Amino acid sequence: MKKFLFVLFALCFCGTLAFASQPVAEDAHVNRVKIRLFSNVKIEALYVSFDLGLYDLYANDTMLLDSNLGEGISVELKPSTSGVYLSVNGYEYGTYKNVVLKATDTACIMCLNPKNVKQRTYEGDLIVSAFDKANLKIINDVAFETYLAGVVQSEIYGNQSDIFRIQAVISRTWSLRNMSKHKSDGYNFCDYVHCQAYQNRCVRPDIILGTMQSAGETIVGDDGKLIETPFHSNSGGQTANSEDVWRAALPYLRSVSDTFSYHMRQSEWVKVIKKDQWLNYFSKTHKLNIQNDSVRNTLLTFAQPERKAKILGVPLTRVRTDFKLKSTFFTVTTDEKTGDVVLNGRGYGHGVGLSQEGTIRMVSLGISYDSIIRHYYTGAHIHRDESVSETYVQNFVTEITKIIEEDKANPGQKKSKKDDWLGKLFRVRDRQDREEEFDPAKQEMESDWKVEW
Repeated sequence: MKKFLFVLFALCFCGTLAFASQPVAEDAHVNRVKIRLFSNVKIEALYVSFDLGLYDLYANDTMLLDSNLGEGISVELKPSTSGVYLSVNGYEYGTYKNVVLKATDTACIMCLNPKNVKQRTYEGDLIVSAFDKANLKIINDVAFETYLAGVVQSEIYGNQSDIFRIQAVISRTWSLRNMSKHKSDGYNFCDYVHCQAYQNRCVRPDIILGTMQSAGETIVGDDGKLIETPFHSNSGGQTANSEDVWRAALPYLRSVSDTFSYHMRQSEWVKVIKKDQWLNYFSKTHKLNIQNDSVRNTLLTFAQPERKAKILGVPLTRVRTDFKLKSTFFTVTTDEKTGDVVLNGRGYGHGVGLSQEGTIRMVSLGISYDSIIRHYYTGAHIHRDESVSETYVQNFVTEITKIIEEDKANPGQKKSKKDDWLGKLFRVRDRQDREEEFDPAKQEMESDWKVEW
């Protein structure tokens, strides 16, 4: 069996909060996961090319091409009533129940070009089948920690490794707790916010650095079990209690003051709504008597010095959904000139758990990553899997740091694909796995970067 990036860690929302999921054992190891790609759109055709490495081609579990798919090769896949139509460089192979592109070594990158959808690149294997004659089912079978790095890149912005370390810890915790979320569908997660965003392979070494620094780290409660780790873009200055957004009141998802979220990209928002539309919504949808002066006044002057869960008994989560608001944290005023209702809002997202922009501010202020996690998840603890080799992980942290420093010292330099930071990292790991001494001079040797297992 071939080895892939981040399997080393096996030594080692986002979407709806999944209270029903069963926590896994704290030191459970997951080597690989399956993620459905392009899960929120129909894929009528997929064109695959290859950036780095070689791939085997399987159809109906039988190998068609052995290590022949690489740079310069194009694979076309289309759905049909009987399966997946397959063509390679214009040669038609026919239609199969499933088609698999399997990476032959550690440094393999494929480009996915769906019809009418923006291109993405991924590592690992690709499994393609057909939902029906008009839609492909595309699954990326990839190393767990490689997936997490892609999630971190898709979910948060920033330029400091602790930002990415924190996101990796909470994303790893969520993933381990929800590993069976799409089990009945034949994969672990989708690539959309229903699970966690996974829009590309990780292309930034600083994000890989933060992810690696978090190796083996998860968040647990006082009982030692994995907690739910919801996160959102910006709290607006105060996070929400879990029961104010979802049904369950959880001791580690308490509302906390969060001034760190002020003055960030998503701190404030404004939405203008016609007064009649606003009032009639509460009248028709929620049966409130808007002719009553008290009711009418409350609806037109609603304020939240601190977060509230309802307005006149109507859940603010429902109001947010129906009016497509950025958050439930808003006040209501009336424009004196137009008579329109003006919602002055704070924050972006459901407000429960970790505020990503609050995290970015806290890291910039030098607050430690574990203190930030404890701030947003009340009473929670970081659990470190002691079976993860600290020395092994530190070797990689050191090597990635060197790559980052080299890039900073040589801005704008052109690199071949063999000199891509990911390729460098693969070669470093391959030598460490073989217990060989690292020799930078070997990087230019073809046999040194295309390893057979």
